[in-house]
Amino acid sequence: MTIHAGHPFPTPDDPVRRLRGRLGGTVSLWTAGDDTERAGLTVTSWLVAAGDPGRVLALLDPDADLTEVLLETGRGVVQLLSWDDRDLADAFAGTTPAPGGPWRMADWDDSGYGPRLSSAVTWALVGVETSTEVGWSRLVTCTIDELVVGDDPAPLVHRRGRYVPPGG
Repeated sequence: MTIHAGHPFPTPDDPVRRLRGRLGGTVSLWTAGDDTERAGLTVTSWLVAAGDPGRVLALLDPDADLTEVLLETGRGVVQLLSWDDRDLADAFAGTTPAPGGPWRMADWDDSGYGPRLSSAVTWALVGVETSTEVGWSRLVTCTIDELVVGDDPAPLVHRRGRYVPPGG
C-alpha cells in the first residue's frame, strides 16, 4: 500500500456522492466468513427496516471481498462501531494501512455467521434475503436473525467524509 497526501477517493465532480456524504450515519462493520476465509467492510450506506423479521439493507461495493463472501455464505454480522473504533473503521475501509491486516487490530468471537467484534455492544446476525445491482453498488437485503442492542454513549458517526465526535 502506498501512502500519499491526496484523498483516496477524490470525487469533486460527483454531486450524488457529495449528497450522500451530507446524510451522515452511524458507522457499521459488516463481516462474513470463517477462519479459512473471512472478509469485512466498513459500511455507512445502510438502513434498518422494521418488520417480522426486521431487515437491514446496505449498499455494498460489488468488488469488495465482503460482498463476495457474504453472498457466497448467505450470512454475516453487522456491528455498530464506537468512537474508539475509528482506526478499525479506516482499516476495514482500506483508507489506512493495517500492518498484519485489520483482523489483528481487535478481538473477535466466532458467531457461526462470521467474526463478531468482541467489544461491539450492538450487533446483528443476518441472513441474505436478496441482492441486486443498484447504480454502482450492490443492494443487499438481509433478515435479522439475532439482535443485541446495547448502550452506545460514543457512537462512531460519519458525515461529509469525516468522523463526528460524540455529541458533536
